[in-house]
Amino acid sequence: MSPANIDTNSDTHHDTVQVRLQLQRPGFALEVQMQLPGHGVTALFGPSGCGKTTCLRAIAGLERARGLVQVNGQCWQDDAQRLWLPTHQRALGYVFQEASLFAHLNVRANMEFGLRRTPLARRRVSLEQAVALLGLEHLLARMPHTLSGGERQRVAIARALATSPQLLLMDEPLSALDAARKAEVLPYLERLQRQLDIPMLYVSHAHDEVARLADHVVLLHAGRVAAQGSASQILNQHAQNAAQPSTVLEAQIAHHDDADGLSSARFSGGTLWLPDALHLPLGSAVRLRIQARDVSLSLQPLQHTSLLNTLAAQVVGVQMASPSQALVRLQLAGGAPLLASVSTRSARQLQLQPGLAVYAHLKSMALLGC
Repeated sequence: MSPANIDTNSDTHHDTVQVRLQLQRPGFALEVQMQLPGHGVTALFGPSGCGKTTCLRAIAGLERARGLVQVNGQCWQDDAQRLWLPTHQRALGYVFQEASLFAHLNVRANMEFGLRRTPLARRRVSLEQAVALLGLEHLLARMPHTLSGGERQRVAIARALATSPQLLLMDEPLSALDAARKAEVLPYLERLQRQLDIPMLYVSHAHDEVARLADHVVLLHAGRVAAQGSASQILNQHAQNAAQPSTVLEAQIAHHDDADGLSSARFSGGTLWLPDALHLPLGSAVRLRIQARDVSLSLQPLQHTSLLNTLAAQVVGVQMASPSQALVRLQLAGGAPLLASVSTRSARQLQLQPGLAVYAHLKSMALLGC
């Protein structure tokens, strides 16, 4: 399937999303300045109340903030030039936490509503393409009340795509779904990321969603940008403060062993063996998530073990996570980070301290996306 390309005017900021916004409310102030990639998925990440949704609504023109919003050369707002486009004049798609489908229209008619509000000259995503991307072929005649939560949200995303947006805004689109429905929708979001040349701003406070979907992450705190950068960089910088500390690694599929059903993936810290990756072409970029609780440490290489993945590492720091658990920050070859959660007794017996050479043994890892 060919990508949907969105035409934009030539500009020095052609391939970026420029956002400078200020908004004051009683007890809260939003003051953000961001230059985001004009492609891929950027996640606005942070705890509840940090300003993620307010920022997204201000970009959409649903909240009247002051400043500048420019998307791949198209200016939607510039208060210095007294320019302000209302929401309906901004070439955006918006997906809310709840699907908000029209109850009296079937799936096809809901999607056609999005298509009709898009001028012919700007249509880049066909109805058929949106249907195929979200796997809705068998649902077109169904009414919203007959759909599952995951199906309704897929229809809402397809309806937003049918407007051929220059920017797709998603406000915690999976937060109202249970774990099974999230697992149903996530592969479709990954497909959008791979096959559409439409930049997305994705609001979430869920570490696993951001790790799986985002290319770029903006961390918000109290209405301000606390950090921004690549997904692995930002998530790893703040991983030790997460409820379930983990490390995100960027790797590349290097080899398939069909006999054992395993694939090797190379990254800056070495090579890892992965199950369930035989379907990926050689050279594919993959993202791996390694939970700290799934990493054990030793001072010598292990003999006669079932563990497939062992990496040489150096201890960077040791933090007491609880009276019984220690979180160990490691550095692998090439500077790649890794977190390990061990008992305080083990930390004491191994005499873990900065500079100590150790071996990290990975019990499991999650293939997040490619």
